[in-house]
Amino acid sequence: MTPKPCAHLKALHPVVPSAKGCEDCLRLGTQWVHLRLCMTCGHVGCCNDSPMKHATAHFHATAHPIIRSLKPGEAWGWCYLDEIFYDPLPVPVTVR
Repeated sequence: MTPKPCAHLKALHPVVPSAKGCEDCLRLGTQWVHLRLCMTCGHVGCCNDSPMKHATAHFHATAHPIIRSLKPGEAWGWCYLDEIFYDPLPVPVTVR
C-alpha cells in the first residue's frame, strides 16, 4: 500500500546514478552492504546496514529528502524528512 505522497515527491525527476557503487566507499576503500540513490542529485551512497552509512550522511549534508533502493528487483523509496516509505517509489531511474 502506497501512503499519501509527501510534498517532496512532486519535486522529483528521473536521475542518473553517479557511480556503480557507493561514491564515498569507492573513494575511501571501504565496504558497503546495499546501495541507495539520492532522487534529487543521483548520488549513490551505502545503506544504514553498511559501516559508513553514506546515504544518510548525504541527506544530513544536503537535505535532499528522498532516496531509492538500487538493489536489483527493488523499487522502494524513503523520504527522510516525512519518514514515509514508498513501494514502489513512482519515479524512474535512468541507469547508465
